[in-house]
Amino acid sequence: MSSKMLQFTRLEQQMPDKRPADTRRQDFDEIYAGFEAERAGDQASRCEQCGIPFCQIHCPLGNHIPDWLMLTASGRLEEAYAISSATNNMPEVCGRICPQDRLCEGSCVLEQSRHSAVTIGAVEKYITDTAWEKGWVKPVKPEVERTESVGIIGGGPAGMAAAEELRKQGFQVHVYDRYDRIGGLMVYGIPGFKLEKDVIARRVALLEEAGVHFHPNSDIGGTISFDALQAKHDAVLIATGVYKARRLTIPGAGLTGVHKALDYLITSNKVSLGDSVAAYEDGTLNANGKDVVVIGGGDTAMDCVRTAIRQGAKSVKCLYRRDRDNMPGSQREVANAEEEGVEFEWLAAPEALLNDGTGNRVTGVRSIRMHLGVADASGRQKPQPIDGSAFTVPADLVIEALGFEPEDLPGLFGQDALKVTDWGTIKTNPRTLMSAMDGVFAAGDIVRGASLVVWAIRDGRDAAAAIGRYLNVKASQGSLVAAQ
Repeated sequence: MSSKMLQFTRLEQQMPDKRPADTRRQDFDEIYAGFEAERAGDQASRCEQCGIPFCQIHCPLGNHIPDWLMLTASGRLEEAYAISSATNNMPEVCGRICPQDRLCEGSCVLEQSRHSAVTIGAVEKYITDTAWEKGWVKPVKPEVERTESVGIIGGGPAGMAAAEELRKQGFQVHVYDRYDRIGGLMVYGIPGFKLEKDVIARRVALLEEAGVHFHPNSDIGGTISFDALQAKHDAVLIATGVYKARRLTIPGAGLTGVHKALDYLITSNKVSLGDSVAAYEDGTLNANGKDVVVIGGGDTAMDCVRTAIRQGAKSVKCLYRRDRDNMPGSQREVANAEEEGVEFEWLAAPEALLNDGTGNRVTGVRSIRMHLGVADASGRQKPQPIDGSAFTVPADLVIEALGFEPEDLPGLFGQDALKVTDWGTIKTNPRTLMSAMDGVFAAGDIVRGASLVVWAIRDGRDAAAAIGRYLNVKASQGSLVAAQ
């Protein structure tokens, strides 16, 4: 193991060993092995220790990446973990699923100078997995227990991060989630080949040890009214994420065999967890033996195509209206999908979903070739159809992976005072992070819009700090009243 830095001149970039495609497509286990100590140290030693660390600047959490790389290169892993976990409540998750090629590694000076980036994500995973193995990961124990309680709606990354930060301040924390397991999309939306579920389970158990109270199967706005929840707690944090799927509006969109990406992924993840799911057992949401077409180009689409491969699909194609360079998903995920047998139809958009005229089941996707025209208001080139280029892709199962939008939370919670933006996200004060309702805060995708887990963690941490300030002011005001 090297203890000197700037070793990029003699050491090439190396990723952790990856299981062969023919092997990994047979199961839902993670595809990357962990680094061995020597390789982790060598890869960390490639860091330039930049005066302006662009990797850290472009990390949503502002992780002190050069510092824990240097400590890893020196074999000081417990210190490396302490620094890593100081800014990140789930470094073992971010090391696995962050699109590093678009964030820290994509901004690495070595990447820009064509020496290939430091493998930051793999080293982060190595540090934290070692910390768990060595027993360095400890539950939060606040110095002083506070009487005030906070109710968090949503047990995903924003809710979990906020819960830990609030416990550090000594508040009593209760997390309510609609699903039967805590973890949100980390459990039910992200497949095990990217994030094995015991990784989340042990983090949830750690939070329980820290005194966080979890309430799964809690339907806020349904069996539990929002008013009752608010009356029970001194502050409320809404961290529900965004689950409403964007749907196709082309002819044939209502045919049997056309499904939302999240329905498909939740079913697959539940089956992997050992649950019995009727829609999988009867073949509705099971790709086995089928021609599968996934429409979309984000990370959710990549999760769907790679899941279909593992379920034994006859063929798997992904339709995306832009080219590879302009897709929003991780290029690393695209490469993994291609290795596993997924076919990509770049610059192709669906025109209609077809059937054979004898029933209501989808049998194909009529598509049209596209070219990229002038840039639209977002700055991206706008796809334009090419006349006479229509073609048909056979399909028994079509999965819509077109992104997510917020649910109507004011209607769901029965709270007209809860104001939303034009996009349906909760409107918050950018300074206090409080919604239009006093004592009700919001964080994560329900404020930001559909985004990354790492951003949800950042937002949860910021919300916990804001809630702490709010409750401290209320406590001081109460003390003044009592003194008078």
